[in-house]
Amino acid sequence: MMQSVIPAIYPILKTSYSLSFGQIGLITLTFQLTASILQPVVGLYTDARPTPYSLAMGMGFTFCGVLLLSVAPSFPMILAAVAFTGIGSSVFHPESSRIARMASGGRHGLAQSLFQVGGNTGSSLGPLLAAFVVLPRGQRSIAWFSAAALLAILILSRVGAWYRRHLAERAKSRAASAEPVLRLSARKVKLSLAVLVALIFSKYIYLVSLSSYYTFYLMKRFHLSVGSAQIHLFLFLGAVAAGTFFGGPIGDRIGRRYVIWCSILGVLPFTLALPHANLFWTGILTVIIGLILASAFSAILVYAQELVPGRVGMISGLFFGLAFGVAGIGAALLGRMADAFGIEFVYRVCAFLPAIGFLTAFLPNIEPRRL
Repeated sequence: MMQSVIPAIYPILKTSYSLSFGQIGLITLTFQLTASILQPVVGLYTDARPTPYSLAMGMGFTFCGVLLLSVAPSFPMILAAVAFTGIGSSVFHPESSRIARMASGGRHGLAQSLFQVGGNTGSSLGPLLAAFVVLPRGQRSIAWFSAAALLAILILSRVGAWYRRHLAERAKSRAASAEPVLRLSARKVKLSLAVLVALIFSKYIYLVSLSSYYTFYLMKRFHLSVGSAQIHLFLFLGAVAAGTFFGGPIGDRIGRRYVIWCSILGVLPFTLALPHANLFWTGILTVIIGLILASAFSAILVYAQELVPGRVGMISGLFFGLAFGVAGIGAALLGRMADAFGIEFVYRVCAFLPAIGFLTAFLPNIEPRRL
């Protein structure tokens, strides 16, 4: 929720600080890179030495970032504020993903979906909070969200205590908690991970085109007000939250490879139609795109965790980091493209990204082996 306020207030920042689309993209790049670079390192470290209280520590960085953003006097200070928020994310995600898997009772897809739908639900609230809190009261009202960060620190301290007790219990019965071993060659595992990285690229470049620039697209093409555009963004992000939830349990039931097929490639007809739709169908299509495309990530993450057993933290950090990093680089490039060719051109180009979903054909079907 707190992180989503950043892109939601882009129209406010653009007007207040006279920013270009390129500078808006740089804000997203700063957040996404700081949220991604540390994640694989943190995950690799915690695979060897689990750190239960890193969750509360990560939220502490976010708390500092929110406060700084509310009083930032200049563009460089805005970048510093979003960097703090990004660091908090990079510390939080690897261990939190491990806890979700640990608490799953074997339903790993469902657990990851529940975990991620919390994040996506919070993200969908960002535009509403911007429209009804930040817009009427100004940038300083962002400081109110620091209360949520303090509450989260208290909750995560309790979760960390549970995690520490659970680690002690698992140490007494390691055989029962051992990961299944897949008999795939190292070359096949590397090829599969490369395909998953390409799919992450496709998914998150397209998603960031909507999360960062959708309001500007609606205001430019259909002449909507900032508030109306934020409502449309909320509907899209709400659809993303719903799609995230369904991807995991469906993957548990029918296989994650099939979910990846349908969620990446299946969205292609809708992305191709979006740049040519009127306002009504634009709203409908973005909801459909959010529902289908968002279902991929939990399936991709659990599939990768099962490709590399025993490295839950590293894989979680790597893929969360890739998601944030790819989105950040994409936002910066798309911002430059929007400055050069117009915001509508961005959506005509991005419409073809889901075609990368054809690479799913190279993924092995590991479900029978896993079972």
